[in-house]
Amino acid sequence: MVDITDIEKAARRLDGISVRTPLLQNFELDQIAGGKVLIKPECLQVTGSFKIRGAYNRLSLLTAEQASNGVIAWSSGNHAQGVAAAGSMLGIRTTIVMPSDAPKAKLENTKRLGGEVVTYDRYTGDREVIARKIAAERNAALVPSYDHEHIIAGQGTVGLELAQDATCLGLPPDQILIPCGGGGLSSGSALAIKSTLPNAQIYAVEPAD
Repeated sequence: MVDITDIEKAARRLDGISVRTPLLQNFELDQIAGGKVLIKPECLQVTGSFKIRGAYNRLSLLTAEQASNGVIAWSSGNHAQGVAAAGSMLGIRTTIVMPSDAPKAKLENTKRLGGEVVTYDRYTGDREVIARKIAAERNAALVPSYDHEHIIAGQGTVGLELAQDATCLGLPPDQILIPCGGGGLSSGSALAIKSTLPNAQIYAVEPAD
């Protein structure tokens, strides 16, 4: 199980690696909400998303033997770029299984960041099966996009920073809305936030339909 200590350790590993994104206030949103709204823009993060946090934390905890065999991940784009960037920083070979129709910019950026891209047809192939087969052939470590304790701890540093910075601003939030895909960001952040702001209400947000 992941606990707050794991997230605090992840934050120390990420110091100087990931961007401590600011909390921004917007007058128009405040007017709509009838209160103060703070935004944590992870679009300003390394590679453009929070994914570098979990990827770097996972890769930095590999043993020397595991690191020498490289890692395998599967992603449509954001996790792919995070894994490739983390691998380049740590000198670890990265291979990412991506759909052939993924956004061209994300495919190219993953390669530019040092990742080896293996494409597949999302309508006939299973990316996880493909990735696990490659991992078995190379004895490589898997880097899931969310379902791993080191990934969750890394993504949880978003919530840790949010809670700390909001408190320093004298604006401890009543409600916190966290985008939720696989759940790594929302679960890790919720854990970190509740350890500091136990009364805050947390909502995982998904697109309608």
